[in-house]
Amino acid sequence: MDVRVITASKESLKQLAEEGHFRTDLLYRLNVAVLDIPPLRDRTEDIPLLFEHFVVDAARRHNKLMPVITASQLNELMSHNWPGNVRELRNVADRFVLGLLDDSVGVLSERKLQRISLGDQINRFERVLIENALAEHHGNATLVCRTLRIPKRTLYDKMRKLGLSTEEFHASDARGRRS
Repeated sequence: MDVRVITASKESLKQLAEEGHFRTDLLYRLNVAVLDIPPLRDRTEDIPLLFEHFVVDAARRHNKLMPVITASQLNELMSHNWPGNVRELRNVADRFVLGLLDDSVGVLSERKLQRISLGDQINRFERVLIENALAEHHGNATLVCRTLRIPKRTLYDKMRKLGLSTEEFHASDARGRRS
């Protein structure tokens, strides 16, 4: 039988094995390829695409029409800290599809509202749009300008302000994310 096992842990299995809290032989069986994926709160640019993916999946599973997310709901998603990481985002997408949320997405109702300035919200939103366009066009500024319908000078001004460069996205993979 050919079996492949994929595991996830927020703890260092190597450290746990050294401390005697995890079987060393199992560590070496599992430790073929290690992917260090940062928590969702450190990858806010991934939230819109992940949420859309989870909403599409939830709509299919529940045989519901896919609801449209508003800009304020997207802002709410991107400003949430995501202590439950991707699982929490998936659950919010399920509740969103099932109509169990009011006019807000609802993730902020469980914690104190953290006010984010309009400037910071705009910067986050622009960063996501620009990074996605740069990834899609592998850093080609001309195509990014066409997609975003902005002059090249505006693009470069915004990129400078956000600390982005086209080189980061040249020959990028399909996700186009910086590491």
